[in-house]
Amino acid sequence: MPIDFKKTEKEFYLPKTSPTIVDIPEMVFIVVDGIGDPNTSAEYKDAIETLYGLSYGIKMSKTQPQGHFDYVVPPLEGLWWGDDKWFNGKKIIDKSKLHWSAMIRQPAFVTQDVFELAKVVLAKKKPHINTQKARLIKLTEGLCVQAMHIGSYDDEPITVEKMESFAKDSGFAIDICHSRRHHEIYISDPRKVASNELKTVIRHPVKKA
Repeated sequence: MPIDFKKTEKEFYLPKTSPTIVDIPEMVFIVVDGIGDPNTSAEYKDAIETLYGLSYGIKMSKTQPQGHFDYVVPPLEGLWWGDDKWFNGKKIIDKSKLHWSAMIRQPAFVTQDVFELAKVVLAKKKPHINTQKARLIKLTEGLCVQAMHIGSYDDEPITVEKMESFAKDSGFAIDICHSRRHHEIYISDPRKVASNELKTVIRHPVKKA
């Protein structure tokens, strides 16, 4: 059976609505950076097409690298921040000025060589996609507070407030900065799920208070 990270690592992808403190290990991601409202930005739409094109290209590749195993492509994720300050997920800002890193996790066997080959293959298959905007990174988030938010993206501040209170009561302080950002994992597909039923993991970095 294909490995599904949402099932084998439930603590990272299917947390409860009550906040918890977690320690996130190193993970591999394909990332595309950009600026703009994700609801209307052509740049964001292009980024998503690039991410899924590369992710499924790697999954379906006939060239299997060492350590390869069958797996389910993980959900879309995003790191978010503002133009002049770190976005904390509470204060609604002009979405057209949002900075983002859209990303999809990859299995550990996806090396730079595997990634570069996938870019070449996708560029030939879909010449309109600018694969050069994509990059492969290793990200270790470390200690974070997280919770499952159920509902509209615009209602996320309610869950963020609960996370901040829980972190403070647990002896931690929110540690959003240039290298640690507001993080969302999109468990639901907004094209198929009503806005009041959307499931989104919200994750904020923390440090000992």
